[in-house]
Amino acid sequence: MSCYGPLAAWYDQLTGDVPYAAFADLYEAEFARCGGEFRLLLDLCCGTGTLTAEMCRRGYELIGVDASVDMLMQAREKTGGLDPAPLFLCQDAAELDLYGTVDAAYCSLDGMNYLPPASLPELFRRLRLFVRPGGLVLFDVKKPEWFRSLDGEIFVDEKEDLLCLWRADWDEAQQAIVYGMDLFERRGRLWSRSGEEHVEYIHEPETLRALLAQQGFFDIRLIEDGPQHEAGRLFVTATRDLIY
Repeated sequence: MSCYGPLAAWYDQLTGDVPYAAFADLYEAEFARCGGEFRLLLDLCCGTGTLTAEMCRRGYELIGVDASVDMLMQAREKTGGLDPAPLFLCQDAAELDLYGTVDAAYCSLDGMNYLPPASLPELFRRLRLFVRPGGLVLFDVKKPEWFRSLDGEIFVDEKEDLLCLWRADWDEAQQAIVYGMDLFERRGRLWSRSGEEHVEYIHEPETLRALLAQQGFFDIRLIEDGPQHEAGRLFVTATRDLIY
């Protein structure tokens, strides 16, 4: 089973409690702390583009990248009326390939956790390539202990025309949490069932720090009191070195 296929059409309804404005506030605070001009941004693993749209409305130019065509279709429809509209690219994060550099790149809401640990060195190498000297990389991850605490939990999300059931299982071999998800969508008098599987890997904060430093990033900071910190979310910020 793949992820973010059938779920894409319902993602926004199921995540209505996400404080996107608070994420944007945190990013802008980091831009101000770093200094310099921040105009062109990369929204890596942009999903349905809600945060992309928020940053556009705040005056930034955006490139949105996601591996799911279905999520990008939602994002394009959501941001079509913005001027300038974001540029969306369908790419796997670890295969990021831009036309030039951006002033900052951010990855939100577990996007980094979907990457297996073996992919991180290549991703950080590519981010160094496509973020301008002195620019910023910002992302969040779930704390390892948070993922482990979800083992065996069952969750239910119910809307008027949707029932979403999902179970979280800890996979010790992969060091990952695996979500098995069933979606029941109302189609007239009948219900249609589809399934997805999501795998999110733990990333130890000190490992992330070391991998970023290996690629030349500095001023690497961990922010523990950012949005959704009570749900185990940890933010990482890093400045790209000044060498061309």
